[in-house]
Amino acid sequence: MSAVTINESSLKDIMTSPDTTPLPPAAAPRPRPTPFLQTERGLAFREAVGRFFRALMPPILGIALFVLLWQIVSASGGDQGLPGPAKTWESAKLLFADPFYDNGPNDKGIGWNILHSLYRVGAGFGLAALVGIPLGFMIGRFQFLSGMMSPIISLLRPVSPLAWLPIGLYVFKETEPASLWVIFISSIWPIILNTAAGVSRVPQDYLNVARVLNLSEWKIFTRILFPSVLPYLMTGIRLSIGVAWLVIVAAEMLTGGTGLGFWVWDEWNNLNVEHILIAIFIVGIVGLLLEQVLVLIANRFNYE
Repeated sequence: MSAVTINESSLKDIMTSPDTTPLPPAAAPRPRPTPFLQTERGLAFREAVGRFFRALMPPILGIALFVLLWQIVSASGGDQGLPGPAKTWESAKLLFADPFYDNGPNDKGIGWNILHSLYRVGAGFGLAALVGIPLGFMIGRFQFLSGMMSPIISLLRPVSPLAWLPIGLYVFKETEPASLWVIFISSIWPIILNTAAGVSRVPQDYLNVARVLNLSEWKIFTRILFPSVLPYLMTGIRLSIGVAWLVIVAAEMLTGGTGLGFWVWDEWNNLNVEHILIAIFIVGIVGLLLEQVLVLIANRFNYE
């Protein structure tokens, strides 16, 4: 077997031969994809999740601590102590399984009692707003009227809401209008005072320009006063609805019939403490929802 000798010229002939196929170029390695959490969208997602948990963790820890303290207090009292969270939860599930049953005037589901209380609060608060908002504008607008009403408001505003209930029963002779009267007289003062304070804080330059332009009182109200007073007005309404919701429970305890207050008192007479605790949570949750609705309305009509 003879050896094959390859020199430079023979190698060049082989490479240039038409029967020789050159090797394809090596493919470039594909770049590794960037992990999602390192992309711009991933970083934004991580930041949003972080903000969510930072906002959520404090209330969760607060609720957990509250439930823990509640359980400790319940356990320390033994069988005759305060019902614990688990027992109250089981009672709440049974209570809300049929919230709108009706077995007569004094035996209605919790849903009917909540609706009756909301109706009384809405009616009494609505009357207070109809009277208090115009009166607050007039008190803030006219100095003479402000001086005339100031001692009356200072005298009547500190009176306890329940002190007005006997007057309502004596005048109206019925418990329903007496309850509305208590809510009305208790919730009107925050509306009047905050509205009047907002009107009095309107810059005098605005009113001077209105006089120069010879604007009517209606245009002054709609174009100058109302946009400026709206934040104060909404603050007064929020305070007023809070007072009305606090008062209705106490008023219904005394007047009877239907409503959360009557239901709490009736459950106390039956020694059903679990239902009393449930009523406390219902009052708090409904009050919170009412306030949040007013906050949304205030943000919707914010002129700033």
